Amino acid sequence: MFISHGRAVPIFRRLSALTLGAALSLGAIVPAFANSADFVRRLWPLAEARGVSRSAFESAFAGYNYLPKVMSLTAKQPEFSQTVQQYIDKRVTDGQARKGQAMRQEWKQTLGGAQQRWGVQPEIVLAIWGMETNYGGFMGGENTVHALATLTEGGYRASYFQDELLTALRIITDGHVSADNMVGSWAGAMGHTQFMPTSFMRYAVDYNGDGRKDIWNSVQDALGSTANYLHSFGWRPGETWGYEVKLPNGFDFAHARQMERAPLSQWQAMGIQRVSGKAFPRPSDVGRLYMPAGASGPTFLLLPNFDVIKRYNNSDSYALAVGHLADRIIGGGDFATAWPAGDFALTKAQRAELQTLLARAGYDVGSPDGVVGPKTRAAVLAWQKQMGVPADGYVSGRLLQALKR
Repeated sequence: MFISHGRAVPIFRRLSALTLGAALSLGAIVPAFANSADFVRRLWPLAEARGVSRSAFESAFAGYNYLPKVMSLTAKQPEFSQTVQQYIDKRVTDGQARKGQAMRQEWKQTLGGAQQRWGVQPEIVLAIWGMETNYGGFMGGENTVHALATLTEGGYRASYFQDELLTALRIITDGHVSADNMVGSWAGAMGHTQFMPTSFMRYAVDYNGDGRKDIWNSVQDALGSTANYLHSFGWRPGETWGYEVKLPNGFDFAHARQMERAPLSQWQAMGIQRVSGKAFPRPSDVGRLYMPAGASGPTFLLLPNFDVIKRYNNSDSYALAVGHLADRIIGGGDFATAWPAGDFALTKAQRAELQTLLARAGYDVGSPDGVVGPKTRAAVLAWQKQMGVPADGYVSGRLLQALKR
């Protein structure tokens, strides 16, 4: 659908929401090499070709052994089962906002300089820092090289993780961080703002001018690198990520779906207004309508900067949380519209049950497989129209309960 409903999608950088399916059997987490020493020996020519020094290589692999706990995480990632409300409520709290405000004062000079250089507002950089590591409170406890080596040796997305591994070794060779201090998540995201090694190589900056790009120990480097990252993907200086809006009675959802993205002036012509009552400062800005809880919950018009945030983590839920936390850091309040009570995210089995109930009611959903595609969405819309409720196409626990009734 063109009207987005905000179920969180896989986070490609950290692979925190991937499911492996039948293709990754128990046997697939067994190392692909005879032993770790064999893997390391075969890796050296590739590392040497990438400019990795022998001393950095040996330092990085000192004490290395294949880590079954890292590979087990690839096979145990649960299906995402949070609503957008649950996702945001867990991450955007009064405490997080207050801590962000304190960090804004503490790092005022760094953030101001970063804004001058890259055009990204301090609150956005702070919100990402807060979301990623709780403002540096927890940056992950894994040795990055050993974790990436395990994923490569174990054959899990081996080409991707081998590239990240070789890049990590080059970072050590270049002197930005020692092997012992290169720590991060089990999937290789590193430092205060969780850069993968290849992102580090492209976007990390030596903000404090000490000759190293150190996102682990230098908050200045980490914040500057994040601002540079967003700038590189087209951040529009001085503009926000989006607006919370309210829909008029009798809103034409079908027409809204056809519009996809449109200038704010066109959305306004359909009766959409900001909840604050203020006018849109740039009516020519192009936005898309986003209803993360359907027509009965908070509704937003999302602007280009929202999609830039998603380059950091490809999830509407994540980007909305970053934008909302940023607004809270600069003194904004909670969303004006309350989340609908009693809603919950559906498991795959529950989505299949919903499809079965729609089919029994005479709607064509295809095969009830738990995957919400165009046929299921069309069936939901048709059912909603027949029931005389807003035809927003939103699939949720509340819809399942209504169908059961």
